[in-house]
Amino acid sequence: MKNKLTDAFGGEKLRGLSDALKGACLLPVFYLLASCSPAEDTQEKTAVTESIEASMTKSPFVSVVGNRFYLEGKPYSFVGTNVWFAPYIGSESADIGDRLRLQRELDFLKKTGITNLRILGASERSPLDNSLSPAIMHKGKIEREDIFVGLDFTLAEMAKRDMKAVIFLSNFWEWSGGMVTYLSWVNGGEYINLGDPDQPWPAFALFASQFYSNWEAVDMYHRYVSNLLERRNTISGKLYKEDPTIMSWQLANEPRPGDGEQSRENLPAYYRWIKDTAKLIKAHAPNQLVSVGSEGTMGCLEMDECYLGAHAGNGIDYATFHMWPKNWGWFDVQKPEETFGRAVEKARTYIEKHEGLANQLNMPIVLEEFGLERDLGAFAPESSTKYRNDFYRFVFEQINRSVKSGGPFMGSNFWAWGGFGEALHDDAKWRPGDKTFVGDPPQEPQGLNSVFASDTGTLDVINTHYRNLAQ
Repeated sequence: MKNKLTDAFGGEKLRGLSDALKGACLLPVFYLLASCSPAEDTQEKTAVTESIEASMTKSPFVSVVGNRFYLEGKPYSFVGTNVWFAPYIGSESADIGDRLRLQRELDFLKKTGITNLRILGASERSPLDNSLSPAIMHKGKIEREDIFVGLDFTLAEMAKRDMKAVIFLSNFWEWSGGMVTYLSWVNGGEYINLGDPDQPWPAFALFASQFYSNWEAVDMYHRYVSNLLERRNTISGKLYKEDPTIMSWQLANEPRPGDGEQSRENLPAYYRWIKDTAKLIKAHAPNQLVSVGSEGTMGCLEMDECYLGAHAGNGIDYATFHMWPKNWGWFDVQKPEETFGRAVEKARTYIEKHEGLANQLNMPIVLEEFGLERDLGAFAPESSTKYRNDFYRFVFEQINRSVKSGGPFMGSNFWAWGGFGEALHDDAKWRPGDKTFVGDPPQEPQGLNSVFASDTGTLDVINTHYRNLAQ
């Protein structure tokens, strides 16, 4: 049987497979068997595939075989969300911590059927506007160990509830510091603010993409990643690299190679950064998965070539994509009746496109960010969410279809969980020192895309999806 990936990448992904198959039962749990269960022949499984599945799926770590996740003997599909701020409220420090709230949030999520959380594992003290404060690290020095302890507490509490974590290790955007902040540390303080009218888009993206070829910035990032992977949890006593609560280490949130055709020249450095970082993570944590954190083709120069090249042959275990109907011009929140149908069809096309790309890669794929504003762009928790609910329902139907048919689309993390948080100011803006985090990052109105614990209609849609997957 011939895999599409062999045609697309000259068999690079399959290099050494024949030798590996001789000892297939000894393969580490993260190994992606690219040729054993191709998408075009889901009913056939070789004896080697079945042997590997039998050994891998006993593991408490989430693993990958072909285009499927496995966990403890069963295919693993999930309902998830983004709770990036969990390590902050998990801190014991009075300025940011609220452990009782975190425990309450986790209990509520578990009850609703949400068991996979995408959370922040890095933040950098930054000169950029709208960046998170406080931050974990500055110029390679850890300044807020208490936020790491908050991550320890989060993982320990998640383990009690049989939850899995996806931890992202940097950010293309400014709101947690990110790549532009790294560059400012090594280039004499130069940076660009996102939204600066004197340096309009795509100036920020072009500047941030210099990160991948700046060896000094990447080296500082790699040292941070290595230290985190070797961290011992102060609550559970487990090394992070040995904790099955961690499903995946993610290279960054939405790492783009630039913007448009003009950034094609960045691709070699971008691919090299992906490959080198994945190799580094695997050297420390061979039982945990690695993902890029990609938005899909919209964040990869709008080129299939870019997206495929970022995932194939680089040590990446599964694919991701994000979907933002309003930001991408598909949906007008002030004209919902006129534009919602178009947004759904655009979303359908984007999902199908990325399912096809995942089939070429023979990987599972996760929609790990998607959202829609509250009706008419309101922020308050009591405002209605009719169109958001309908959009979530549509997305979940696509996942249910894929899981049922043996396709690669295995799970989602909606953006974002606001839970029991609330905006602290009438203008819904976040200010440094604000303790009550919601899902919206500092540069956005607090409540814009957050799902609150009071959103009963949305929560019913989510719980129905969970029950469908559980069947």
